[in-house]
Amino acid sequence: DVQLQASGGGLVQAGGSLRLSCAASGLTFDDYAIAWFRQVPGKEREGVACISSGIRTTLYGDSVKGRFAMSIDNTKTTGYLQMNFLKPEDAAVYYCNIYGTKYWGQGTLVTVSS
Repeated sequence: DVQLQASGGGLVQAGGSLRLSCAASGLTFDDYAIAWFRQVPGKEREGVACISSGIRTTLYGDSVKGRFAMSIDNTKTTGYLQMNFLKPEDAAVYYCNIYGTKYWGQGTLVTVSS
């Protein structure tokens, strides 16, 4: 049974940093891309970042380029989203996803105070 466990959210002041984690059980990220999405109430889920497990190519949404960075650990079972210089508009529930599959983490809440 495949499960994704997202964690690392919390309350941070604007300009601060958080690192989100997405731990997988039941598979490794071999041959998959891992993505982070975020959603605020009343808005559609937004793609934030994506990394391919093999060649570690990364893609970022325009709103987070230069501030966020994705990585995967050597075991290929945990993905990370390092978020720096956080802004109030980054506040959302963040979800990890094995891109293109039905596997989603449960969401972790990021709150950014101004």
